[in-house]
Amino acid sequence: MPDFNRKSLVTLAVSSGKGGVGKSNVSVNLAAALGNAGHRVLLMDADLGLANIDLLLGCRAEMTLEHVVRGEATLDEIVLNGPKGVKFIPAASGIEEMANLGSVSQSNLIHDFGNLGLDPDFFIVDVAAGIHSSVVNFCLATQHVIVVVCDEPTSLADAYGLIKVLSTKGVRKFTMLSSMVKNEQAGYALYQKMLRATDRFLSVGVSYLGMVPFDENLRRAVRRQASVVHAYPQSQSARYFRQAADKIARLSSPEGASGRLEFFMERLLKPNSFVEAV
Repeated sequence: MPDFNRKSLVTLAVSSGKGGVGKSNVSVNLAAALGNAGHRVLLMDADLGLANIDLLLGCRAEMTLEHVVRGEATLDEIVLNGPKGVKFIPAASGIEEMANLGSVSQSNLIHDFGNLGLDPDFFIVDVAAGIHSSVVNFCLATQHVIVVVCDEPTSLADAYGLIKVLSTKGVRKFTMLSSMVKNEQAGYALYQKMLRATDRFLSVGVSYLGMVPFDENLRRAVRRQASVVHAYPQSQSARYFRQAADKIARLSSPEGASGRLEFFMERLLKPNSFVEAV
């Protein structure tokens, strides 16, 4: 049963070294699987260049976080309803400006997150692919970093590059998900490739979240603008997403971490307050 008495919010960044590996689909379906299991989930689209979570959820965003930053809307006004148990914050093209916000604007935004009329168990941030500074900042602001990798040399190399960059910023633990692989053996073999590289060259730990296979139902779900977990619950990919969500549901917040959304914003807007991510 979901732990509705969870004291601390669990925050996760879903990332990838390169595009085209199914990262946003992973974000949507992990959120949907957690929501379907009875957890309260807040999903945020932080892919600044190719925001598409609203399309994957079948939502139309009239306002985004950019409107909140500009003072044109409150956070409560822009949050959309996604699948059962899931709320959604649309992407903001102007989020880059956050780094240049004055202290008053920063405080107002942090306060807005703190006063959001939601009390999620999990906050999932779908970040852009690559190692742009905004990607790094979002990953640093969350407690857990999920790296999505497919079985291509460029995907593996770029994911390693992302882990390397984040490790120089103090992130020591990562979770990897193998995407679009043939079977469980192929998914785990891909994880082993990454593990050999990180164990040899980096002082980090990489755990295995699981795999998502090639599945035509995933494409069908995208065309239907729905999660495969809801559109095709009996499909292979839906089953593996539920397994990964079960593992995520057992994650905990770092000792002493705040269970409030404003803590995430404080870390994002005030880089000097970053601590080692876990």
